Amino acid sequence: MSWHVRLAAIALYLVVVSGDNGARGGDKKTDPASEAVKGQRVFSAGHSFHVFVPAILNDLAKKAAIKDHAVAGLSSIGGSRVIQHWNVPEDKNKAKAALKAGTVDVLTLAPIHLPDEGIANFTKLAVENNPNIRITVQEFWLPFDIYDTTFSKRPKTVDHNAQTAESLRKLHAPYFKSMDEHVKELNAKQGKQVLFVVPVGQAVIALREKIIAGQAPGLKTQEDLFTDAIGHARPPLQALAAYCHFAVIYKKSPVGLPMPAILPKNTNPELNRLLQELAWEAVTSHPLSGVRK
Repeated sequence: MSWHVRLAAIALYLVVVSGDNGARGGDKKTDPASEAVKGQRVFSAGHSFHVFVPAILNDLAKKAAIKDHAVAGLSSIGGSRVIQHWNVPEDKNKAKAALKAGTVDVLTLAPIHLPDEGIANFTKLAVENNPNIRITVQEFWLPFDIYDTTFSKRPKTVDHNAQTAESLRKLHAPYFKSMDEHVKELNAKQGKQVLFVVPVGQAVIALREKIIAGQAPGLKTQEDLFTDAIGHARPPLQALAAYCHFAVIYKKSPVGLPMPAILPKNTNPELNRLLQELAWEAVTSHPLSGVRK
């Protein structure tokens, strides 16, 4: 074989090998499964329909093998609007301090009804100190199963079991609409999506529909979700809310994660799976969650 033929053969071999290795290297870069999920530092501010989320979310992150997830802090005020967390005195305001220090990747907020100027205030402060911060706004399930923007009505009796999927959707529709409009308005002012909706309320309606249909293992009535007339959450509902936050914050499906510690050990695994599926469906169906299937 002449020297120029040998050179051509060697060159061809190097091209093939280089191309093969380049392709494989490209696969590793583009394959989501090969990339570790970055843990987020999460600060939460909210009321009793939300304050249980940070601890459960921390548990879920560990079970999902997400390293460096951290609870950056919690501001808890019962029955609060976001503006109440904003108005906490400066020397005691943990939320403002954490945001100013730039040690927060995700800020979770839980308003009651909207508009709530506290959300805009926190958004401005958060973005000034971390341009890449994400702020989630939690939908909730309507207290007392009524739509009351003043949050002042207290029905004499509440029968959670009397509701149907249709009546729940009708009750929540104006609330969901106000939430979406407020979040869109604030994002427009920022010129990008900084705020994301966590559609817990819609996931709760889906769960209650499953209970009505007898398709929620271990949950016989809608009352099984609540501890009282106002609607404080029992463990299954708390887990559902946390799964929704996990999906929005990490843009990952919670389906398949082990049972969270919040659920009793005798909980039917099929119920845990259902909660995960309902959370993922609600999040991926909401246009402002930032997550798609």
